[in-house]
Amino acid sequence: MKKTVFAAIFATAAAIAAVPAQARDQINIVGSSTVYPFATVVAERFGRASGNPTPTIESTGSGGGLKLFCEGVGENTPDITNSSSYIKQSQYDDCAEKGIDIIEVKIGYDGIAFANSKAGQKIDVTQKELFLALAAHVPGEKEGELIANPYETWNQINAKLPAVKIRVLGPPPTSGTRAAFVELVMQKGCAKFDWIKDLKKTDKAKYGEICDSMREDGAFVEAGENDNLIVQKLEADSSAFGIFGYSFLDQNSDKLQGASFAGVDITFENIADGSYPVSRPLHFFVKKQHIGVIPGILDFVNTFLSDAAQSEDGYLAEKGLIPLSGDELKAMRASVNAQKVMKM
Repeated sequence: MKKTVFAAIFATAAAIAAVPAQARDQINIVGSSTVYPFATVVAERFGRASGNPTPTIESTGSGGGLKLFCEGVGENTPDITNSSSYIKQSQYDDCAEKGIDIIEVKIGYDGIAFANSKAGQKIDVTQKELFLALAAHVPGEKEGELIANPYETWNQINAKLPAVKIRVLGPPPTSGTRAAFVELVMQKGCAKFDWIKDLKKTDKAKYGEICDSMREDGAFVEAGENDNLIVQKLEADSSAFGIFGYSFLDQNSDKLQGASFAGVDITFENIADGSYPVSRPLHFFVKKQHIGVIPGILDFVNTFLSDAAQSEDGYLAEKGLIPLSGDELKAMRASVNAQKVMKM
């Protein structure tokens, strides 16, 4: 008798474990702090219009979000993860190992701001100058020589820059903004030195070590995933600079100013037309197995891709998102509604 009861219990437990996702009725979203404010606005509108519970959204950073997302399928795992950098092969592989099918959704574009308080000096910088300011090691006088970063003030790099101590507040390695900044600023600046650029072909690991490593002597300070905290610290210290998405600069334009890159200002128009060099697409990734099990996922995605959200005068543009072009938007809607699974 006891054996029969235990067998029934184990059979029931096995059946429950085999269900892809349980009947949770609220969409669960994690990921990028940059995408977070856009997702929050859409979630609120979706909740009001659909009658479904407003999705829960947690700002974990892009890397942290993908780690949670790829833990598996089921109600205790996220349905969607926001990302301000594209998914890496290793992250995709982690998801694939757990049997997760991913639907990719591009939601628009964003510029990365290098900004300071309006009480400080507005600067015009290059990617090479920022690499020299923030890299752990920089080229010495001899070809192939690397030295610990000796620069203490900005004007030691370029006399036109302010004679103030280098102090930059930025996101941690788990952040998509950090990954994009490394790719679009540090690596681009690093490659201005021919012998380092050549390493990319002959010793990719060494190239990455030189170009991607940030200072740990106090000149660069990891300020966490909370971009609002960086804004507050910049207000308190007019000589410091911060790294975050354009939307945060736009929302705090009464307090902060963005640096120009080689004469190009960070503006909505310059990001949209591609002339601002430090810009990137924004995404979120949807767990296909949860569609139809967790209510409203596709409706939420289509709310994000609606004309009301995505037009040039839409509510996401008002928040600082650079919307998708007409053709991009049409293609993304078709891909989502076909539930096209991404391949890498």
